[in-house]
Amino acid sequence: MATAAGRFSLSAIIKRVQLRDAVVIVTGAASGIGRATATALADHSAAVVAVDRDGDALAKLAADIGCLSVEVDVTDPSHGDTVVAQTFARHGRIDAVVANAGIGYVGNFAEMPPELITTLLDTNLRAPMLLIRAALPRMLDQGRGGAIVITTSIGAGVPVPTEATYGVSKTALESFATALRGEVRSAGIKVSTIQPGVVHTAFHDARNEPYDRRFPRPIPPERVAAVILDVLASGAERRTVPRWLEVAVRFNRTAPGLFAKLSRRFS
Repeated sequence: MATAAGRFSLSAIIKRVQLRDAVVIVTGAASGIGRATATALADHSAAVVAVDRDGDALAKLAADIGCLSVEVDVTDPSHGDTVVAQTFARHGRIDAVVANAGIGYVGNFAEMPPELITTLLDTNLRAPMLLIRAALPRMLDQGRGGAIVITTSIGAGVPVPTEATYGVSKTALESFATALRGEVRSAGIKVSTIQPGVVHTAFHDARNEPYDRRFPRPIPPERVAAVILDVLASGAERRTVPRWLEVAVRFNRTAPGLFAKLSRRFS
């Protein structure tokens, strides 16, 4: 009987073989979850295409892991075509897309600036859809399957007051992924979502209100990146990180009234 260590080793070997030489596009790659994912992929010998608007941080990542970097603003409607064109010019194919770029906002919806609503939805919802729309025809033509992984949020399963627009953007991505999965399943393309909880990245520093709660505590971005790599290899439809937060998602789904009362009681 194999030991736990042996099973882990075998799993790691299988994952490494599956990702070796795979061409993977990663958005939001200059920092946080995106950078951790790009680095982990490079460690598994994947060919990473790192996408971000922060040119300096992107150049440092490219120097660190030896990847193709594409500096674009994902709110530009044509960014998907640019990323796909540069990926094909360098590698001649696309095996996977990790749509990870996103921004947040905390505050009463009535006071949220209208222009920020547009920017948030453009970044979190429209951008991944347009990138995937640009990549899919090429992936389908290749006839070799592939993977699409979308970073959503625990806020997609557990709506949070004062984060209404952010939550809508992530919930919509979950719905999009479910529908898209049915469209491309026969082509061997797996569509997955990752629902992280609070992650220790600059994401919270960049939004208008920092995260200052004691619970749940932020987890390192490398932990989310490890799950993304597992999903790329396994094709699992959805994973929550950390996994125990799935309890809250299921509770809210099955007893939303009671969940809302308890949430108000315990903030």
